[in-house]
Amino acid sequence: MKVKVKDYRTMDHDARKKELEGLLREQFNLRMQKATAQIANTANVKNVRRNIARLKTVMNEKPGQPV
Repeated sequence: MKVKVKDYRTMDHDARKKELEGLLREQFNLRMQKATAQIANTANVKNVRRNIARLKTVMNEKPGQPV
């Protein structure tokens, strides 16, 4: 599921960290499913990877920067 960047921006720091932890866990589970040929929808791997990138981008933005 694709999450919008503005949704990540509205989260506080702790919620972002918790979300990142959940996405990394999901990515690991999808990698294991792919390795054992149990994955049904391989597009989920791509979506999770991009959501992680979106979240890390928002987390690394400097405060006070114009949106």
